Amino acid sequence: MTDVPNLSTVAAPTQGVDVDASRLASRANLEAAGKQFEAVFTSMMVKSMRAPHLAEDIFGSKAGDTFREMQDQQFAKTMAEHAPLGIGKAMTEFLSKSQANLQAASAESTTK
Repeated sequence: MTDVPNLSTVAAPTQGVDVDASRLASRANLEAAGKQFEAVFTSMMVKSMRAPHLAEDIFGSKAGDTFREMQDQQFAKTMAEHAPLGIGKAMTEFLSKSQANLQAASAESTTK
């Protein structure tokens, strides 16, 4: 039982971590991050839709699987750019509101 650390002495996950939010200041960076997030989300969705194999593929191979994965990733990226689901926009709005709140909080703390 001596191998289990005392929970009161375990450091918080954010202690000692430099939180650099300067990239969030630019709206273009936020929108790019939102599109990338949407592409990753869509890629995961397509991958999970392809997961169930209802029948054994006669012509299946590792090369075919690799090509299909690359094709799905490109499809997800294109879909995020041209026909977004809206999750990237929601993430962009959330991050921009969070950035505004962080800037207001830091302004308050510097004036006190």
